[in-house]
Amino acid sequence: MFQRILVAVDSSPARHSAVRLAGDMARLTGGKVGVLHVAASMATIAAVVSLEEDAEAKAILDEAVASLREAGVDAEGTLADALTTQIATTISSAAEEWQADLLVLSPHHRGALEALLNPRVSDAVTHSSRIAVLLAPEDVPGDPR
Repeated sequence: MFQRILVAVDSSPARHSAVRLAGDMARLTGGKVGVLHVAASMATIAAVVSLEEDAEAKAILDEAVASLREAGVDAEGTLADALTTQIATTISSAAEEWQADLLVLSPHHRGALEALLNPRVSDAVTHSSRIAVLLAPEDVPGDPR
């Protein structure tokens, strides 16, 4: 069923549970995992400012791909650049281009006011994607999973 699974990772610790879940799904279905990391930038009046060093972005991507491969999963990685306002669109477009049939994301929990002022990327992707989206639960300290 899910043969091409795309997992989008960011720099948060929640990425580990998303990568693990994508790997579990791929092992169950014999599928392949594509890992996407979007290196975000922010536009100011004077310039576009990168919010992450290139080396840090590559390290996050490489760590996820290596983790999947060590678990016996066929995995490849892609690094993309986007403005913070375009991250959700970039993820959705990458999933369609890669012909993913499942997209795995890690939601970031926020209060109602913060979510209203700054919507979660996972919410935007879920509402705009034409591909099945699976939200990975965050790891809970002390949970043996």
